[in-house]
Amino acid sequence: MFALRGATTVTEDTKEMVLHETKILLNEIINKNSLNQEDIISIIFTATKDLKSVYPAVAARELGLVDIGLMCMQEMYVEGSLGKCIRVLMYINKNDKPHHVYLNGSKKLRPDLCKEEGGGQ
Repeated sequence: MFALRGATTVTEDTKEMVLHETKILLNEIINKNSLNQEDIISIIFTATKDLKSVYPAVAARELGLVDIGLMCMQEMYVEGSLGKCIRVLMYINKNDKPHHVYLNGSKKLRPDLCKEEGGGQ
């Protein structure tokens, strides 16, 4: 069992943008790790305090991930931290090497992982 990490950012807090970028992030994590829906145990989403338009988990449901436990929480605020950021912690039942995904402005959160993964997309 592994926990996959990922994150993305949005340029504005709209329902459409948050759902769109979250779907891109989830699809990248699923594709890079060759996951089937049965491999995913649960997903925890966090969003920074400046994102209030929609729960990121709605994007997972819209992708058909309806039998997976999902939870949304607010990311702890730290002064000067990256804003408009959605983070994902996906628990999977698979033993392959995990490929973490950081997109858009979130690449600065884990440049070490983005370098290993060929830029983090």
